[in-house]
Amino acid sequence: MTTFLSFSPEELTAIRLSMRVAFWAMLGSLPVGVGVALLLSRGRFWGRSLLNAFVHLPLVMPPVVTGYVLLLLFGRRGPLGELLEKSLGIVLAFRWTGAALAGAVMGFPLMVRSIRLSIDSVDRRLEAAAGTLGANALWVFATVTLPLILPGILAGMILSFARALGEFGATITFVSNIPGETETLPLAIYTLTQIPGRDLATLRLTLVAVAISLAALFASEVMIERAARRALGL
Repeated sequence: MTTFLSFSPEELTAIRLSMRVAFWAMLGSLPVGVGVALLLSRGRFWGRSLLNAFVHLPLVMPPVVTGYVLLLLFGRRGPLGELLEKSLGIVLAFRWTGAALAGAVMGFPLMVRSIRLSIDSVDRRLEAAAGTLGANALWVFATVTLPLILPGILAGMILSFARALGEFGATITFVSNIPGETETLPLAIYTLTQIPGRDLATLRLTLVAVAISLAALFASEVMIERAARRALGL
């Protein structure tokens, strides 16, 4: 048992890197996710259905395709990648920051969907009442809407974090599998499966991934249930 629980430095590095990548993927996409969810829930404009389809595209498109598109756009020779490198000195391809971008893109639809459902359940009469008392739109959102949709936001953050943590296809296509730099938990598991005699290490990291995923799903279900109860006034 002691041997089974003894993580190697490489395994610990992969776990820490995965947590780091997933955290920044979740945090970086949060402001955009809230904005897009509000736009899809409350906006009435031409192209709304197209935007909705575009947001959810990573859910149905093969992750390898998503990673290749990111490589075309944000690679060193890509239009956005070259612009970022020349203007800000930011390089995403074959860096952990690129892995975070890939995780953010893959987890973004789950975040937006969770937040949007929470916004849809808000009683608009509460916002209208605050408006009649003289509050502007920003103040109404901060004091009325935001507290009501907070469980949905937290659920979306957790789901986005979990999806980024488990991302494989887009990550390996965009940033490759570089130990200590882009080798996240799924990539480390894949690498170990290709090495004879590393079954114990593979199982160890697999159990870690399963435990984190289950914890994230349980937490998101609690948040979603809390949001539903609040919407029903319970």
